[in-house]
Amino acid sequence: MDGTKNPLPQEQNSLPEEWVQIKGVCPHDCPDTCGWVVTVDRRTGRAVDLRGDPDHPFTRGFLCQKVARYLERVYHRDRLLYPLERVGPKGAGQFRRISWPEAIAQIADRFRTIIAQDGPQAILPYSYAGTMGKLMYGSIDRRFFHRLGASVLARTICSTAGEEGCNITLGTRAMIDPEAAVHCRYIINWGSNTAVTNVHFWRIEHEARRQGARIVTIDPYRSPTAARSDWWLPIRPGTDAALALGLMHIIFRENWQDADYLQRYCVGAEALRERVLRDYPVERVSHITGLPVANIEQLAREYACARSVFGGPALIRLNYGVQRHGGGAMAVRAITCLPALTGDWRYPGAGAFLSTSKAYGFDDTALTRPDLIPPGTRVINMVQLAEALLGELEGPPIRALFVYNANPATVCPDQNRVRAGLAREDLFTVVHDLFLTDTAAYADIVLPATSQLEHFDLHSSYGHLYVQANNPAIAPLGEAKPNTEVFRLLAQAMGLEEQLWADDDETLAALCLHGRGPLEGITLAAVRSGPVRLNLPRPWAPFAEGKFPTPSGKCELYSEREARAGRDPLPHYVPPHEDPQTRPDLAARYPLQLLSPPAPSFLNSTFVNVDSLRQQAGEPTLEIHPQDAESRQIRTGDWVVIFNDRGRFRAKAKVGPTVRPGVVVSLGNWWKRYAPDGANSNATTSTALSDLGGGATFFDNLVEVRRAEEAEQRVGPGAKQGVSPGVGSRSPES
Repeated sequence: MDGTKNPLPQEQNSLPEEWVQIKGVCPHDCPDTCGWVVTVDRRTGRAVDLRGDPDHPFTRGFLCQKVARYLERVYHRDRLLYPLERVGPKGAGQFRRISWPEAIAQIADRFRTIIAQDGPQAILPYSYAGTMGKLMYGSIDRRFFHRLGASVLARTICSTAGEEGCNITLGTRAMIDPEAAVHCRYIINWGSNTAVTNVHFWRIEHEARRQGARIVTIDPYRSPTAARSDWWLPIRPGTDAALALGLMHIIFRENWQDADYLQRYCVGAEALRERVLRDYPVERVSHITGLPVANIEQLAREYACARSVFGGPALIRLNYGVQRHGGGAMAVRAITCLPALTGDWRYPGAGAFLSTSKAYGFDDTALTRPDLIPPGTRVINMVQLAEALLGELEGPPIRALFVYNANPATVCPDQNRVRAGLAREDLFTVVHDLFLTDTAAYADIVLPATSQLEHFDLHSSYGHLYVQANNPAIAPLGEAKPNTEVFRLLAQAMGLEEQLWADDDETLAALCLHGRGPLEGITLAAVRSGPVRLNLPRPWAPFAEGKFPTPSGKCELYSEREARAGRDPLPHYVPPHEDPQTRPDLAARYPLQLLSPPAPSFLNSTFVNVDSLRQQAGEPTLEIHPQDAESRQIRTGDWVVIFNDRGRFRAKAKVGPTVRPGVVVSLGNWWKRYAPDGANSNATTSTALSDLGGGATFFDNLVEVRRAEEAEQRVGPGAKQGVSPGVGSRSPES
């Protein structure tokens, strides 16, 4: 079955006797963490249907357009079913089948040789959130690499800048009770394409709008969320902190602040007031952000006075796009100060919302055992994989790379240099995946991975407050194995202590689930039957009476920790690394700011190889404003080349007002085999890091655009892929 048909009868209780339904969880990197129900034909052991769990209190029985096609991914013609060994050039994807004992023995032998010659830090694990399950994301794998003494991977590519910004202000994530947001009457999607990337919370926003709420979206791109909002504010990329500080200026100027909340539950209000009144007048903020003064004044008035004007509190729905630039951490720090000024933290569902992940309190250290890491072990930032593979970091050269839950050849910045590193003949690379991805094509050993239907796992969420278990619905296809089993086999082969790997997956889950507070009393048996809400009040307002987990116990508008670290203790504006206003020299060559958010049909690089979803996505595109298109003689449908010093890629132009002048948008991390020239937007992105947290800066990227014919005349069809003439491939910030 291709997953597109609907074999179930109208009445769920009239299933044929030979069919059974099993509850599970979507594993992908999305705040919704949807519950699903898989229908399996017991005669064949085959899944015949997958749909949302109608009993899930938050996701309520519907799935996004990607996961609704999940069976097409499970039963894809290209699923890896057996271990493979490379027989051709790296990157060519030529392999022969081998057995699991052969594969494990080869990996263990190479690891032992590398450790003997260069030490264990010459081995680098590389993984991220291809699955968000507690066991498959990080458990036996971390114990294995920690015990070996391998280099530690800093998993920073998504959220660490925003997390650090939140921590400075709040001591934790900006979090709310998402179900209570229906009571808000002014909702700002700030850098959040909620209608696509958080679809079940978008439903809550719509319910609030039916009750009188106003929905505003602040985004340089007219995303589907912006298009469906009551007001779209096309801010200039990377200037969100300036806007937040400008709103504070107006709130203090007009005395709209909640003085009682500031006095009781915050520190530094007077210092912040002095800073914003002096340094962030609206005219300056307008110049930085590109938003008219009148719009900034209106936004401040509506937001600060939401309870009197619209009849309820205000909520800012933050997302990760806000932080993917050189000043990303400070942007999130500044924005999360705003609910303290207005007092919106007092109200359930109101305030600011980035992630609920810190509400859970899972015992992750029991799973991952960071105590096993030898003192002095180096940490490698995953954003800088290019530098690591090309020998540009301190310490021994990387001689072995083990990739799982990730596809760095497609998703990492500075793509051409990442691929050059992966192509090293002296690099031993192992990839554990469901498919022969762009990264797996460079591997020496490829191991087949299970899908979510084929293994057990335990899930928290960063978009709601429910604990869930994923019950396996079908047997592993072919010889596929889950992450936990692969690392058990490797640990045995490497002679590691049995206590590190012998626990089965359910024992690990019970160990992780053991906790106090929100987890108290929640058992593995309970979550295997369906989602269980954390032990939190309903509704929940975590900061209604302060109780911030900061050193002061208050919302730190002024941070003594930052002052002691020699940094500015107050929120301020940090421009992007590649900002046209602060880098006119670079902008003279590359005047357009490129944003590269996920395509609605994909999730980063996941689902790109699913035929129906790729057909929905169409072709790689570049959205460009008519003003910028006219000066370059570009029309809709033209193939264009997008390039800078780091690289280039092709896309089909879409001319229109979906972006502001000076901004271009290309959606999706297309795989090499599906891209017209084998590259995607990450051929142009930089490995420069965010101001704090070591985060990625994917949206901090100046480029130029030319019609393909013109670019070929200038560069020549035989020019080296990814490098424009006369310039190097390094970031201007390197």
